[in-house]
Amino acid sequence: MAQLSDDSFAFGGPLMNIEQANALVGERVRPVAESETVALAEADGRVLAEQVIAGLDLPPFANSAVDGYAVRFADLAAAGESRLRLAGRIAAGSDAAGVATEGVAVRVFTGAPMPDGADTVFMQEDVVAEDGFVRLPAGLRRGANARPAGEDIARGDMAFAPGRRLRPQDLALLAGLGRTSVLVHRRPRVAIFSTGDELAEPGQPLPPAGIYDANRAALRAMVQRAGAEVVDLGILRDEPESLAARLAEAARSCDLVLTSGGVSTGEEDHVKAAVERAGSLVFWRIGIKPGRPVAMGVIAGVPFIGLPGNPVAVFVTFAFLVRAVIARLSGTEYKPPVPLPVRLAFPYRKKEGRREYVRVSLTPGGDGVFVASKHPQDGAGVMTSLTRTDGLVELAEDLTTIEAGFLAPFLAYDLLIG
Repeated sequence: MAQLSDDSFAFGGPLMNIEQANALVGERVRPVAESETVALAEADGRVLAEQVIAGLDLPPFANSAVDGYAVRFADLAAAGESRLRLAGRIAAGSDAAGVATEGVAVRVFTGAPMPDGADTVFMQEDVVAEDGFVRLPAGLRRGANARPAGEDIARGDMAFAPGRRLRPQDLALLAGLGRTSVLVHRRPRVAIFSTGDELAEPGQPLPPAGIYDANRAALRAMVQRAGAEVVDLGILRDEPESLAARLAEAARSCDLVLTSGGVSTGEEDHVKAAVERAGSLVFWRIGIKPGRPVAMGVIAGVPFIGLPGNPVAVFVTFAFLVRAVIARLSGTEYKPPVPLPVRLAFPYRKKEGRREYVRVSLTPGGDGVFVASKHPQDGAGVMTSLTRTDGLVELAEDLTTIEAGFLAPFLAYDLLIG
């Protein structure tokens, strides 16, 4: 586990934006040190802990990119149509050794090795075959439709650097290079708690004035999608004497301790004091809405993050802050999602100096730009505002009055949760 100093998350500025917060994470959180070798079939989403060098050319041999006829470009007429005798046939997987090419055309198929000397392939639909000869049209460039050995990647070249989160297309390249396994970082272990005496486990009887714990269900899924292993430790009750011990116990076996609720300054918010007894705690004043100050701390050298209690604020702060921490622990660089412009169908007013995320639904616009409509209920506790919308519109800190028709950046939920 990465060991942090107690002051790792200290910040002297009055208010941070998301970019500053994530920069601090990049500076002060260290990746987990352990690595493991996994089979390629299990490597999707894992983060490479090694440099991968191509051990062979890809493709390993020159081959045809199409079904057609392979020729030597030097044998073609300088002007006009060429007529060559058809001599030989090579299918994919066949051996091209000994197939003559001088002054003749050879029938080849997609993926078939190029016969020695041939450097150009005519597509079969452009060729007329008759009486053992082929008529080839003028105008084809030298090397057309032929793939040289190493065109994709050459032997000795770097295929991937350490720190890359592997995707299906990456696994295809690794398989093409003959790899059956890769060395990857161990997945970070993330302990998650919900806090509060009012919470009940779904499926259990709901007590008077109680609510079912919704946040942990979302956090489990988001942690897994971020590439980490979930250690679900249930609900933390408002019992000051046991909170510090349970948090410290979680820190001994996990790489990140994550809670929701209970970190404000109310008389019944005991997590703050518990973290301070077990380690250290600071409040990051991050200028975003929905959300409020996020509690960051260190318990026994392990990072602690205390999220707000409202479900929408949990979703937003996880998407923009916790994902960066998990990425760093995983050994990779956090890459913020890239927004797309949409046209607002509503006016909006906000405070200067705060970045706001508005839940919206999209409809096609007549000019090709989607139109964003604001969800009618925008409270941080309204879960249907997340389930009945498509994503978030991001309104920058310097904006205060926004008119309908304004082009704003939009982030789809799929981009925010991976």
